[in-house]
Amino acid sequence: MKKIYTVILSIFIFMAGFAQIQPVKDNGALKVAGTKLVNQNWQPVVLRGMSLGWHNWWPRFYNAEVVSWLKNDWGCTIIRAAMGVEPDHGYIQEPAWSKEKIKAVIDAAIKEGIYVIVDWHSHNIRLEEAKQFFIEIATEYGKQPNIIYEIFNEPAEQSWADVKAYSLELLKTIRAIDPDNVILIGSPHWDQDVQVVADDPIKGYNNIMYTLHYYAASHKQNLRDRADYALKKNIPIFISESAGMEHTGDGPLNETEWKTWIAWAEKNQISWLTWSVTDKNETCSVLLPSASSTGNWRDEDLQPSGIMARHLILLNSKRIKR
Repeated sequence: MKKIYTVILSIFIFMAGFAQIQPVKDNGALKVAGTKLVNQNWQPVVLRGMSLGWHNWWPRFYNAEVVSWLKNDWGCTIIRAAMGVEPDHGYIQEPAWSKEKIKAVIDAAIKEGIYVIVDWHSHNIRLEEAKQFFIEIATEYGKQPNIIYEIFNEPAEQSWADVKAYSLELLKTIRAIDPDNVILIGSPHWDQDVQVVADDPIKGYNNIMYTLHYYAASHKQNLRDRADYALKKNIPIFISESAGMEHTGDGPLNETEWKTWIAWAEKNQISWLTWSVTDKNETCSVLLPSASSTGNWRDEDLQPSGIMARHLILLNSKRIKR
């Protein structure tokens, strides 16, 4: 009986989604005002969604059907296309194929009327390659209000001085083509040292935000304190990657701390995405290998993190009752 109810609920949400979820039509081109992401009418917007996994390892989910399912069944108003840069079959080895996979997701997001993060998924500075990639993306898609650029996924060992210099070069490159769409800037130490950014922010550019990543079983109040410090200094934050387990992507879920993070983000009107649409045998993968490459996932196809992520998105977008 419970399974029948779940199926009926999923069908209802899926059918309702086509009529109700139209974030780009409703909000238009996004901007940044103070610490807030705002719409064309300068009203605060909170986007909630899922990050796809590294495109080079999970290309089977980089298609229009998955984007549509995440929008209509999970309630996502934003999708993140995580283009792996250095690993095998990544951008450096296979640039044409990599761009093909990323553009498939971008095109699907535009068709579905949701926002999409184009994520340079690297832990290292590769300035010239990044500039070449974003010149092409900005030239082809810069006039679309759906686009958000994430120019450096997670700086690992680099100082803020190095990340800032890299970011300024990418900002200059993208803004020469696309003057308006939001650009996400990485912060040092796996997107956790936002307090360092707050003391020396980038100046001279509009519509930029700084990324904060957390894994709730490892990153708790201390990281929220850093983020609160940044917010008090008028630093806009965007959570482009997060989840409920340890920072390794594995280990048990800490649902209490995960919910605390979501409540904190919602209170501060900060957009958030969960990692990741993959089927690896680890806690952060939301799917099991049984999951179809084209959506239409049942509860039996979801890992516990997937069930929880879907619930949190639907709950906070008010598509299900508390």
